[in-house]
Amino acid sequence: MVKALSLFSGSLASQVVTRLVEHTPGVDEVLLLHFRSPFFEEYEAVRELVKSEWPGVSFRTQSLKKDYRRLANIPPGSCFTLKRSCLSCRTLMLSRAIRYMERIQADFIVTGEIVGHNGLYEEEMERITEDLGISGLVLRPLSARLLAPSRPELEGWFDREDLGDLRVGDDDRLIGLAARLGLSTDDSMCSHRRCKLTCAEFGERLENLFVEEGFTLNALKLLDFTLYYKHPPDVKIVLAMDEEEKRALQNYFLPQDLRVYLPTHRGPMTLVRTNWQRKSPSQVRAIIKLAGRITVTHSEAAHLSSVPINYRFENDDETSQLSVLPFSSVAEIADHCLVSTSPHTVVSRKVSPP
Repeated sequence: MVKALSLFSGSLASQVVTRLVEHTPGVDEVLLLHFRSPFFEEYEAVRELVKSEWPGVSFRTQSLKKDYRRLANIPPGSCFTLKRSCLSCRTLMLSRAIRYMERIQADFIVTGEIVGHNGLYEEEMERITEDLGISGLVLRPLSARLLAPSRPELEGWFDREDLGDLRVGDDDRLIGLAARLGLSTDDSMCSHRRCKLTCAEFGERLENLFVEEGFTLNALKLLDFTLYYKHPPDVKIVLAMDEEEKRALQNYFLPQDLRVYLPTHRGPMTLVRTNWQRKSPSQVRAIIKLAGRITVTHSEAAHLSSVPINYRFENDDETSQLSVLPFSSVAEIADHCLVSTSPHTVVSRKVSPP
């Protein structure tokens, strides 16, 4: 009895290869393994997809939450690169998958990888399996004819001529194949942007975070917010603009964080985080003023000359008030911070004291 373990991300490519293997006469059973990480969180949507398209098929998940440093793979003093992080991520997932494959006594692993995707070509894809000592045990049906024959081909479970030769950019061919297999080509999960690391600007945010000592998963979550400012060396100013963002940001306030908001006008809720104990009283005042000015600049009171803000530390019941002058424009904030201009976007500028 031949058993295949499909690494199922929920992407169209992973759906296609799972269906292909499922319909292959040489394979008796397909099992699905899904990985969760801080960089691609869609477990519920993927679970519902599996229930709809593969009812009754074994579906298991594993968390990579503790391995986010290995997934991003930003060595000290180095810049973020998508290719390096993708290589590290695939290596980690396959190393986990091979252990699970052995436990369930599957015969091989199947993935939806396509040659050239995120900068990984034939050489890199082959090197991953060689380094892990699992050469031949990973079948990549969409690009198999561009790679060395795998065990499933050599054993006769698959006819190599029936496998694909897709390269990055062959989206139309992938969609056509999905349609022929009866799969929906409506990518409701936006799988091409599923991994945050594929957003180069997010990688820049992450690179900036990784230089800090002792940062937590909580700090990593703050990178998801549209307006994420940082005043060097360690002041983070995160704004939640609408109700959905405010509800999300509320979950990440720590006892030592500062909350800033407008008592008289509609505007954002702001989280300010730094090592307050290492700041002098004058530095604390300057940080509060800077955060207040940024908050007001993104509010409906941005046109006024002086605007009151409320602020308090989460571990303190006392709320204080300060009147601040908005910046003349959002662009002016760039003189004081690393500026977030849109989701997952960071623009580095010359930074002045607050």
